[in-house]
Amino acid sequence: MRDFRAIIVRLKIYLSNDIKRKVLDKDVSSILKINQARFATMKKRNVTPYEDILLFCESENLSCNEIFFD
Repeated sequence: MRDFRAIIVRLKIYLSNDIKRKVLDKDVSSILKINQARFATMKKRNVTPYEDILLFCESENLSCNEIFFD
């Protein structure tokens, strides 16, 4: 299972297919509907917001295996 930093990278890769610019942490926090300050704290502490990521995957019809596992 990936840690939160690796999950962020996977989410950025997924988003970069839709957005034709560099994907930033604020973009990831926005799609997960997490406040940017809270997101930064979670990233610093390496705390994964599983529920928020699963809700995003469900809304996008994205397999969570692609995000969480190698």
